[in-house]
Amino acid sequence: MRAPPVRAYHSAVEVLEPEVWRARAEEHRRRVEEWTAPYLARKARRESHPVEDFLFVYYDHRPAWLRRWHPGAGVVLKGASGFGRFYLDTPEGAVLDTAALMDRRGSSVEWIARLLAATASRPAYLGCFGLHEWAMVYRAAEVRHGAWPLRLGDEEIAEVVEQRGVRCGHFDAFRFFTPEARPLNVLQPTRERQRELEQPGCLHANMDLYKWAYKLSPLVGSELVADCFALARDIREVDMRASPYDLSALGHRPIRIETPEGRAEYAAEQRGFAERARPYRQLLLDACERLLAAAAPENPRSEVRPVGTG
Repeated sequence: MRAPPVRAYHSAVEVLEPEVWRARAEEHRRRVEEWTAPYLARKARRESHPVEDFLFVYYDHRPAWLRRWHPGAGVVLKGASGFGRFYLDTPEGAVLDTAALMDRRGSSVEWIARLLAATASRPAYLGCFGLHEWAMVYRAAEVRHGAWPLRLGDEEIAEVVEQRGVRCGHFDAFRFFTPEARPLNVLQPTRERQRELEQPGCLHANMDLYKWAYKLSPLVGSELVADCFALARDIREVDMRASPYDLSALGHRPIRIETPEGRAEYAAEQRGFAERARPYRQLLLDACERLLAAAAPENPRSEVRPVGTG
């Protein structure tokens, strides 16, 4: 009995020859291994690193998932079969079952697209000076990275926060503020206001491009996920250098945002990250828009016949 055809998007398909997609998969694995191997070694030794471990601990994307290579939607891996979950075996090769994924994730893709577009539409604000990290230790009995010393005393930290003020619009930073620091924030972000408040100068909004990339995976290619990871990794270093923690023992020179020179340095770093993040944000948005356009009811799905269905 002939099996029914499996629906999948099969328009504008790129066909990758075996030597091409295998080389890309291996290059991705080697690139990512430079990040994942040290983290897993530290984890096995029960050691932690406040900068290098953050992307693995804070974000819910496992190292094994980061290492796994995906070509993205609309790509046939010539000669491949049994490539993994969400893939179809066709006479041409393995192809992502984009239709099935969009049936499950369409609303998430739309939410991400709207957030990315809203963030990209605003000018970069460069006046927060990284005080979100200071607000996380403001008048706190315990701090998140207690194994590392603070550069300033408690009262000095409080004075900086109170004199400079805090203007953080990123909810996932704000939710870690101490209760005493939250009323000092000019903005009061909530999850519901996320699309309204995020802007491209925010270090955390740019770090989160990694989150949106892996949440879109495997609909977007793994190279883009890795590019966003690399950006987030560099941002995290600056984020912690500008914090009240003293990480000089790890080779991280502090950005002393309590001084005019430090604030100027921080704003310059922000500007650079905003420029680096812009093309990645646009690539993710473009991918979302293509997927949503293909999933629209007025665009009928074509059919890809799996191997063995006649």
